[in-house]
Amino acid sequence: MKSSLKVVTTPMCEEIVKIAGISNYIVSKTPDSVEADIAVVLSETELSTKSIKIKLNTFSQIKQGVEMLSGMFGTTPLDYKIKDTAGSKKNKNRKIKVKVYSNFLKEIVEDMGFSVVDKNYNFVVFPDYMKNAITDGDIGSVEIPSHKNVPLNAIKRAEMRYNILEKKLCMKH
Repeated sequence: MKSSLKVVTTPMCEEIVKIAGISNYIVSKTPDSVEADIAVVLSETELSTKSIKIKLNTFSQIKQGVEMLSGMFGTTPLDYKIKDTAGSKKNKNRKIKVKVYSNFLKEIVEDMGFSVVDKNYNFVVFPDYMKNAITDGDIGSVEIPSHKNVPLNAIKRAEMRYNILEKKLCMKH
């Protein structure tokens, strides 16, 4: 693929497109409405046009997205920093058992090294749009902002979610 293609991306993916070194692109909340050769969108986005779907929930997914896009478009990624989630903290986190109420949060919780379980859990993690449906009472519950209540920048969005989980799950256990 060449960078001379007309690329459209959503606001949620723009930062990754930029970091991947793609400079000629259009940002649109509705990529299908823009005349372009290819769209770069979140993995769950349904489109009728040709698209590259990326996941941006975890730091490793962000890194993979940048590498994949720069490889496909033959560009050099910009210098960027993301948190390293590997290491000894991950092993300590395995002792903490977490029930998770969404796939995107499950990916983050697992990336941080916590044990995802359905029974005998220490914490419940759920997206803000499920707030009224969670009835786990006395168990420590952690509400995580979803798409509408987070930064558009994928790295800042991930950092915010990781920081909330780190503060609520690690500090109390």
